[in-house]
Amino acid sequence: MDLLSQFQFSSDNRGGGGGGVGATGGINSFISTDYNTNPQQPHVLDHPRLIRSITIDRCSNFTSGGANGNDVNLLSQLYKAKTNSEEYISLLVHSVPDLKRISFEKAIQQEFRPTRLGEWFGPSWSTHWFHVQLRIPNEFVGEQVQFIWNADNEAMIWSMEGAPLQGLTGGAGSDARHEYILTSNAEGGEIIQFYIEMACNGMFGAGNGLIGAPDPNRFFNLNQVDLAVPNKIAWDLLYDFQIILGMAKDLPEDSLRGSQALFTANRIINAFSPGDDNSIIQGLKIANEFLQSKNGDAQHEIYAIGHCHIDTAWLWPFEETIRKAARSWSSQINLMDRYPEYKFICSQAQQFEWVKDRYLPLWERIIEKITVGQFLPTGGTWVEMDTNMPSGESLCRQFLLGQRFFEQNFGKRCKVFWLPDSFGYSSQLPQLMHLADMKYFFTQKLSWNNVNKFPLTTFWWVGLDGTKSLTHMAPSETYNAQCTPEELVRSVKNHKDKVYSNTSLLVYGNGDGGGGPLASMIERLRRMKNVDGLPKTEMALPTDFYQKIEQTATALPSWKGELYFELHRGIYTTQSFCKKLNRTCEFLLRDIEMLATFALIKFPEFQYPKNEFDEFWKLICLPQFHDVMSGSSIEMVYEDCLQMYTKVDVLGRQMRSDLLTTLFRTEKEGPIVGQKALAVINTLSWERHAILEVPLDDDVTLKQYSAFGRTGYVLTNVAPSSATGIEFDNAMLEVDPVKVHTDRMNNVVMENQYITVTFDKSGHLIQMFDKAIERELIKPQERGNVFRMYEDIPLFWDAWDVEIYHLEKFKTIEEGSVQILEQGPLRGSLLIEKKLSSTSRLRQIVVLSAVSRRLDFETEVDWNENRQFLKVEFAWDILTDNVNYECQYGHVQRPTHYNTSWESAKFEVVAQKFADMSEFGYGVALLNDCKYGYSAHRNVLRLSLLRSPKAPDSNCDVGHHSFKYAIYPHENHFLQSDVVREGYNFNSPLLARVIPRNKINEINNSFPQFKIDNAPNVVLDTIKKAEDSNDIIIRIHQYALGIYRKLGLNEEDITKVQTGGPD
Repeated sequence: MDLLSQFQFSSDNRGGGGGGVGATGGINSFISTDYNTNPQQPHVLDHPRLIRSITIDRCSNFTSGGANGNDVNLLSQLYKAKTNSEEYISLLVHSVPDLKRISFEKAIQQEFRPTRLGEWFGPSWSTHWFHVQLRIPNEFVGEQVQFIWNADNEAMIWSMEGAPLQGLTGGAGSDARHEYILTSNAEGGEIIQFYIEMACNGMFGAGNGLIGAPDPNRFFNLNQVDLAVPNKIAWDLLYDFQIILGMAKDLPEDSLRGSQALFTANRIINAFSPGDDNSIIQGLKIANEFLQSKNGDAQHEIYAIGHCHIDTAWLWPFEETIRKAARSWSSQINLMDRYPEYKFICSQAQQFEWVKDRYLPLWERIIEKITVGQFLPTGGTWVEMDTNMPSGESLCRQFLLGQRFFEQNFGKRCKVFWLPDSFGYSSQLPQLMHLADMKYFFTQKLSWNNVNKFPLTTFWWVGLDGTKSLTHMAPSETYNAQCTPEELVRSVKNHKDKVYSNTSLLVYGNGDGGGGPLASMIERLRRMKNVDGLPKTEMALPTDFYQKIEQTATALPSWKGELYFELHRGIYTTQSFCKKLNRTCEFLLRDIEMLATFALIKFPEFQYPKNEFDEFWKLICLPQFHDVMSGSSIEMVYEDCLQMYTKVDVLGRQMRSDLLTTLFRTEKEGPIVGQKALAVINTLSWERHAILEVPLDDDVTLKQYSAFGRTGYVLTNVAPSSATGIEFDNAMLEVDPVKVHTDRMNNVVMENQYITVTFDKSGHLIQMFDKAIERELIKPQERGNVFRMYEDIPLFWDAWDVEIYHLEKFKTIEEGSVQILEQGPLRGSLLIEKKLSSTSRLRQIVVLSAVSRRLDFETEVDWNENRQFLKVEFAWDILTDNVNYECQYGHVQRPTHYNTSWESAKFEVVAQKFADMSEFGYGVALLNDCKYGYSAHRNVLRLSLLRSPKAPDSNCDVGHHSFKYAIYPHENHFLQSDVVREGYNFNSPLLARVIPRNKINEINNSFPQFKIDNAPNVVLDTIKKAEDSNDIIIRIHQYALGIYRKLGLNEEDITKVQTGGPD
């Protein structure tokens, strides 16, 4: 039958036939439901034509569980029979005490008690194990029988032998997974037993609302336990109807195919009669008439990929993620058994390792499905990490740990870097991907931008060094697609590069909290594979898609530099302690890997502690997961992080001490008899001249003692990547002294051979004078070291966001006190104290060394605020349109003006160890030791210090904080300066140990000396042992682009140099 003949359209507001209808509407306002059975005889309507909006609502109600008449709509026919009778269902339960998560083996040994439908279980995060025994009613013989369970929380079905069978997700949302198929052909009377592990949390934790802090006393009601026989033809009609109604809603209103869809949906409803399966069969015939129309060859092609994004921690702790992975992946394997064409991917080596260690039967099934090509591990990193705040070496280790795990366990490396949900993407990633043997990149997060729409979909992403990565951002704008016509339509509409590529990805399945695709999604995809009006769709893997792009795309646009995310800018500052510990541990591991490598070079019998280093790096990489490093997780997560970082810090410091003992060939630290000296260690690849703070010793006289009497200062000069033995007498050599005094205006003046700085009586920096070029860096009436408290109330995402309007409302902290502490000769210092509010105070020691132009601010804050944002700002007499911000192994320029919406959107940005404001011939850098948020406008540069959001952690950053920042003025533009080296100096202080004086010569020869000649813009970042040999890995990078035809790497034991990727 020709469907075109079934329609009559109105082009005006009058009704057809004999009577007018007083409704208004355009061309599709009225659609006829009558059709002509005799094409030779015109047919006259004897009822009103369809009104589009009302018909769509009618159709929506037909498959809605909450609509009027839901007891007689299609949903009422989905099951032939159900029973929750205790005659057929027997439940026993064991409630695990103390919020513990116990293994299956331990659980089944516990004492179980009877329970029943309607009982409440809790509190939040508790675990309850159920023994379930079922008897299939004789009336169900020959039918598929499902077990239905809903307690509004998460659960796992286990076999009696201890194999995970399937996850269960409670509630009434689109992510619900209540059903488990017991048998496809019931015999009647058979007994089936299994266990259920109930977790007292929902898919998104235990909070009230999406991002609310967890309620520790939530209880969950076991509100549904059924044995059910599904009505297959009703389910089939439901899936057909969802496609047809979706097309009616989401195709353009003036599209012929959309009108046909609405007409077809309405016919199905008219044919339907509750309780009459023949009416359902008639509906299926009507649906088939519509769905059998195929696409043309030129239609857009969609590669649909089943996916389960599981946040490694977020609104739940790490331990719960382990169970989420098992629940989710067992469910997907179940679907693979039912749907042979179904393909599924997931990422994050850490989650695979957890499953391998905890769920061996599930692991074996995963390997089976990988072998047949249905289950694809992807991503190539340890976790889906934040890419802006971890160091360059941390990013290398993410790829190294991830790719080695995939290669060792699955026989190959990942080719697609899969990072759908991180909050911005560093410009260094394309090069690191390439070095890690990865060709392709996928994300979609930039679709969340709240200022500008990102202009590309499929493109070449070009990194700092020019390396390209083939990149795709799903135009459906989600990694949790539900397989609806609306998402397919959006995939075409939002594809910004259709002129170059006629293909896109649809990444579907419930995610964030896990779960993955449902059977209903696969059923809808089957129906939408090739339907006129929708893009062609096939189930595939990411590599299929990218290879198709490489083969068919005639040309693609490119994007150079960072993929800046125009949302979630507050994450650079939230959960300050986590960011500080991350930075501390990164530099600690840098030191101990280098020292261990030196020990291996000097003493071939030395046992390099590779296993310990791997464990340390896993403990650092895990909390770099994007929802953890960002500060947007619940308090329980950061309690776990504290334990991880503390373990690395404590064990790493002990290892560093032991390695120095090995290298120095001295006894373990203890009392030293006789004359003493100082061993000073420099792990950086350039010479360092610095004032070193050392503990007091009764046997040693020092040139200067600290203001608080617990330490003293020595002058040191240490060669690159080496140790130097220093006699304390030599450490007292003359140096141009620091001077500190009060001027006639009661301002405090600090001066060394390089600079003079002046603070007013409230602690503001009002003058900074460079003696060498006789230049004042602060204009009259402008200031530095100004603290401002900004009102910080974002639109929704409390821990994530700071919005542009926060810059409009702030309080400047004007009052303060200044006290001179130290007056040289090696170091001058003063104490600044400020009352930030009635509940928060700041105290900082400002330090000027005799041998550096750097001015340090050692800061402590007692912080107890509600949605306030503390920043410190400096106004410089510098004229520039851009600020240089350090990123991993390089830098990125961002504007100091708001000319366009793209520039205005970067009102808060991220950096590693510094931001530098330079003009021709001069500049000033603002360094940090653990802060990542910066902002700049005109000549003002700000460092973000502390936030105080209340969700999802209501205690976020409340308490005591200590951190440092510094000002470093320099001659020449940033690119010709030593700012990068100073950033390393600030974050990697010299190490020192008191030694017997007679050991000085041994100390001076204890390190193999690595240094770089002829390349002032090259940094030796990492020295470590290779993964699978005793070769040495040396990671160097250019922080300013350029070509060096000859680069000298000096170490007498080097015999061969080979370049390569992260190792």
